[in-house]
Amino acid sequence: MKRTVLITGASRGIGKAAAAAFAKAGYNVAVNYNSSADAAEKFCAELNCSGFSAKAFKADVSVRSQVDEMISGIRDSFGSISVLVNNAGIAEQALFTDISEEMWDRMFAVNVKGAYNCTQAVLPDMIHSKYGRIINVSSMWGISGASCEVHYSAAKAALIGFTKALAKEEGLSGITVNCVAPGVVATDMNSHLSEEDMDILRENTPVGRIGTPEDIVEAILFFASENSSFMTGQVLSADGGYIL
Repeated sequence: MKRTVLITGASRGIGKAAAAAFAKAGYNVAVNYNSSADAAEKFCAELNCSGFSAKAFKADVSVRSQVDEMISGIRDSFGSISVLVNNAGIAEQALFTDISEEMWDRMFAVNVKGAYNCTQAVLPDMIHSKYGRIINVSSMWGISGASCEVHYSAAKAALIGFTKALAKEEGLSGITVNCVAPGVVATDMNSHLSEEDMDILRENTPVGRIGTPEDIVEAILFFASENSSFMTGQVLSADGGYIL
């Protein structure tokens, strides 16, 4: 029987690359999106036309009722979820003194509460089946912190703490919980950066290049595989050596 993976924020960037990789690996893929309906539906249609199994599901992961409805729909389509990739997130640059309460709350609602909502919704089935893989996508700034991104850094750091604590709680249930901390990756999230900024980031990356979504996907797939079955509560930095 095929296993099912739910990838949040999977209509573009790292999430989309992960969805394609899991589909090729033989999973049923639940592609979560919030506002990019056309992109998500087109992507799933392309996967299905290639002989894979994918379906798009709309939900704002920060809203529990929408998450619960999404999980119910996935169960109806594919059965229980074996792998959860908490990838949905937002980023924003601002001086700390300019971060409003609304900006702070929204950052944590999507990046942290979204992971809480989705994880709590899928855990009962994982506990029942004594198997599960939960992979949280943090950031290198969740490890080191970034100037002018205090709220983003704090939210991504919270995901790391979430990973470690939940790993201790769910290990005896056959569930591993791990985290990937990407570095600078060529996605829409970084499209606001100038070419000069990207050159500086590239020069400060020991491997000498900007990451691709596929670079991060390799780490995600590893944590979903049996090759990582003795690893839980871990943070894998896929950042080209930026944070050492």
